[in-house]
Amino acid sequence: MKISLKSKVSRRGAALMAVLWLIAILAMACMTALRVISFDMELASSKIHGSRARQVAEMGIAVGSNPVVKRSDPMLRQLNEGTGEGFEVRILSEGGRFNINAILLQDDKALLREIFSKWGLELEDAQAVADALGDWVDADDDVALNGAEKGDYEQAGRVNQPFNRPFYDISEARLVRGMDLVEAVRPDWREWFTVWSGGALDVNEASAEMIAAAAEIPVEQADIIPETVRGTDGQRDTEDDVPFQNAAAALDLLGIDINGRPDIARRFTANDATTRIESIGYAEGAKRKINVIVRNRTGKPALLERTEEIIP
Repeated sequence: MKISLKSKVSRRGAALMAVLWLIAILAMACMTALRVISFDMELASSKIHGSRARQVAEMGIAVGSNPVVKRSDPMLRQLNEGTGEGFEVRILSEGGRFNINAILLQDDKALLREIFSKWGLELEDAQAVADALGDWVDADDDVALNGAEKGDYEQAGRVNQPFNRPFYDISEARLVRGMDLVEAVRPDWREWFTVWSGGALDVNEASAEMIAAAAEIPVEQADIIPETVRGTDGQRDTEDDVPFQNAAAALDLLGIDINGRPDIARRFTANDATTRIESIGYAEGAKRKINVIVRNRTGKPALLERTEEIIP
């Protein structure tokens, strides 16, 4: 049986196409393999550099934890020009934030209503969130006027809530009913609260906005406190700073009678002993951040919390 020339050409063409397809598939496989290898190399490099950035951040924590290092010390910012490695450290007072557990355990829901209302919540919503926060930390199952207890959370499909204990971490407050409303009007609300300070708001560390909320006065009036603390040069942590030795002196400057308003007076303190140390280390483009919170940094320090995070 003879095969025609046309049939031979057709078969050769089909074989050539098959070879070309095979070459294309092999090329794609090679490219994929190269990309995987490249990704693995980048991942390994990232781990190495990230590990080094973490080590550098640890160095920053060691420097910031030294009780003789002041918050304005140039040692808190170091850069090795040869390697490109370095760290930046901030030493902050945790007393510059509201201790949410202290507020709730003292049943000072009026302060929370004041804060949430100033942020833009309707008074009814502010009251409901404050009551729900109180129900979350108290030990009973009695529902406050506008609060939420076990039955309310079960109706929402959430079991074993509330925890009926103080918050272990400020992020836990997001679980409380109504806190989504707070986050909508004030996304940075966690910057206002802590669970680690001594309890009251430190007049030497708090912003004018926080002082105004706690003292129930306009922000413009409260601004005299941080202005006084900063001294004549207007800069914090310089030699001419004039920190208050007690909260009563600051409230007197604001025109608040501590005997007539003991509820306001107990919201403030001076020179809280809880410190937050934030260290960012960087190496070969990688960044790592370590946060530690210590009590009595200048005496016998006690570590309260330590967290780490990757910075893009």
